[in-house]
Amino acid sequence: MKTAIWLYLFMFVAFFDLHAQYPILTPFAISLGAAPTFIGWMMGMYSLTHLPGNLLAGYWVDRYGSKLFICFSLLFAGVLLLFQSQVEGPWQLLLIRSISGFVLAFLSPACLAMLAKLGSNRTQQGKLMAGNGLVHTLASVVSPAAGALLVAKVGFTTAFGLLGLALVTIGACAFFFIRDTTPVAAGHGGVVPVVGHLKPNAALRRPDSPDGGGIPWLFYGVPLGLACSQGILYFELPLMKSSQQSLLTSGLLFSIVSIGALCTLSLLFLQKYSPFARTAVGAFALALAFFGLAVGWPVPLTFSLFLIGMAKGIVFPAMATLLASVSSASRYGRVFSFMAISSSLGAFIGPVLAGQLRHAISPYFIAFVILMLALTLLVPGKIGTAGDAPPVAD
Repeated sequence: MKTAIWLYLFMFVAFFDLHAQYPILTPFAISLGAAPTFIGWMMGMYSLTHLPGNLLAGYWVDRYGSKLFICFSLLFAGVLLLFQSQVEGPWQLLLIRSISGFVLAFLSPACLAMLAKLGSNRTQQGKLMAGNGLVHTLASVVSPAAGALLVAKVGFTTAFGLLGLALVTIGACAFFFIRDTTPVAAGHGGVVPVVGHLKPNAALRRPDSPDGGGIPWLFYGVPLGLACSQGILYFELPLMKSSQQSLLTSGLLFSIVSIGALCTLSLLFLQKYSPFARTAVGAFALALAFFGLAVGWPVPLTFSLFLIGMAKGIVFPAMATLLASVSSASRYGRVFSFMAISSSLGAFIGPVLAGQLRHAISPYFIAFVILMLALTLLVPGKIGTAGDAPPVAD
């Protein structure tokens, strides 16, 4: 549990730092002369360069443990932010963001794999994943507004410099305070303690899944669709008229989404329900919220964003719990890497589609269609009514 507390602390600061950039990256790119279409490609390339990092992270995290990659991601991301504070044109910004995408691709699979191994059963894993979502959301509630306020006070250059120094500091601290819980390959420092080593229930194993566990390949279309819709939202919000009037307004809109997620993440009793059911219900609610935005339903924008946040607070921890409950502990790195790869593809496709088509069709309607298509991939029985049978300990 001590490892989990330290991990949550460092993740909070890291997520705070990263989310603080969301409302200010688009205005920063515009100040450098970038057009909305270019901004869409810039956001997409950041996610596209996640892919090679996700592929490497899957096997390396399983073999060498999570700690090395958590520290590596935070340290190098901080250094890149220091360089980003000095860019003078949109193409330089595109290059820095592309490299950042690769570097940060290791962070999520490493953190999720470490948390999954700390749980000795599905209920504990669910609570740990919910804790991850809670920490992530707490950081994202205040960080967008804080990032916008920081830029308003000190400017883009100093703001990115301070955020970069914060990541470097957290990366260095993580090296000393996080205790790895994964087995290290022979010849690479021996074996460190393994906490909660789990294997999936044999009845849930499927030969058509990427890890031989209970998740068929098509399931990964769900995180792809969710990330695509989220990428569209993050692209579109700073370009709205209300956001362009003030950086602080843009930051507050992002924070409203996080407050909605915080509300559902605080409902710990939801962890008692099937992660499959929570994934399906959360994704459907998210699709309805985007449809409402697309057709201009008669509710305030803030209420729509709050609903989107509530749906996210349900579906993202549920997906992580579902993956952990039907996968072997020795394959957690690969399983969460596949999920990260799917999310990276979605986060690439979303902003690019929105940037190219926003003058012809509402980007929110695109998000709705993609989410509904993703829902068709959630077939009961194909994913072992998934997660209802708890993993058993070795």
